[in-house]
Amino acid sequence: MAIITEGALATWGIAGLATAGVITRPFRWPEAIWAVAGAIAVVAFGLLPWTDAVAGLHKGLDVYLFLAGMMLLAEVARREGLFDWLAALATSHADGSASRLFLLTYIVGAIVTVFLSNDATAVVLTPAVAAAVKAARAEQPVPYLLVCAFIANAASFVLPISNPANLVIYGNHMPPLLQWLPRYLLPSVVSIAATYLALRWTQRRLLTQTLAKDVAVPPLSNGGKTAAAGIAATAVVLLVASAMDIHLGLPTCLAGIATAVIVLVPRPLQTWSILKDISWGVLPLVAGLFVLVEALNQTGVIGMIGILLSHAASISATGTAWAAGAAVAVASNLANNLPVGLIAGSVVQNDHAVDHIVRAVLIGVDLGPNLSVTGSLATILWLTALRREDLTVGFGTFLKIGAVVMPPALVLSIATALLTR
Repeated sequence: MAIITEGALATWGIAGLATAGVITRPFRWPEAIWAVAGAIAVVAFGLLPWTDAVAGLHKGLDVYLFLAGMMLLAEVARREGLFDWLAALATSHADGSASRLFLLTYIVGAIVTVFLSNDATAVVLTPAVAAAVKAARAEQPVPYLLVCAFIANAASFVLPISNPANLVIYGNHMPPLLQWLPRYLLPSVVSIAATYLALRWTQRRLLTQTLAKDVAVPPLSNGGKTAAAGIAATAVVLLVASAMDIHLGLPTCLAGIATAVIVLVPRPLQTWSILKDISWGVLPLVAGLFVLVEALNQTGVIGMIGILLSHAASISATGTAWAAGAAVAVASNLANNLPVGLIAGSVVQNDHAVDHIVRAVLIGVDLGPNLSVTGSLATILWLTALRREDLTVGFGTFLKIGAVVMPPALVLSIATALLTR
């Protein structure tokens, strides 16, 4: 029987408080402060040697580079009006139909999520959609804003690059693209379709409103066209890198830098303006969580979870996959999917879990957060974007919708994944 030491209890307590701080943001302090404070605390109190803390930081290198590149790409595209143009184009094509605009917004959100990650959808598409529905004189803008939150998670396992959590779950064992697509493409299609149908049903009464038809589509600037070309080129580079089993972080970072340089060469003085508007706090947030997970690993809790998982899998791999997928989906809403994903990733990597269990875990971590606003970093960033637009969606409101939308999509996606070879 394992003996729980005082050090282990202290580590769990610090990790729990730090995670609670990330979710609830006491004093409205940024999420990163709480994660970094927790990481510093476990080292300062001697619960984690500083050398192990550095090792934990290093494990996240690929994720930091990936996030930095994606945030740079997204900010350049936002500044050059690419997302505003896409949102206005969708509004124009809706031709006054609220339901058609809902569908077109969903499609745009899916494309942005697949090729720029779910965080980009939350951060840059949400303001563009808010502007578009204002231009369309929508009396009820909430359905379109909800699209940005739900599709950000529902489409986040189409490609490895669609969600940083994908990199966390697989770590250094990321499947090449030609192995990823057979595992996740069909479950992703099911997730996207099921989420759309359920979300559309919950918003059916609000989608009877009439929108303006005379919505002007602003011309896309040369910088916007360059940003679009950069995103397309980045997608190709990452698909090739994934197919060749190359880590995605560095190619993403280099692609983001290259696109920004090309766009900013004619006006270098705007470089600082773009850099300061990027949400750099995401990087220390993720780094702090990597250190906290390393500290938890030192207490043996991850090893204990791994033993339980291996024992359960020996009895029924399919049953264990269902249980693991459901467990991480629920846990992601209680403790946010970043720390849950880091812990789950450590467990499945250390114990070499069977493929179907890993699939269910990844889908649970990616899709489970559609239950509540605390579920994922993308949804937290979405809430922040709403506040900037003087809009709010309460915890209870989101939970009522999420309780209808998330469970069927999760069940159908995991079932599809388990039936796919």
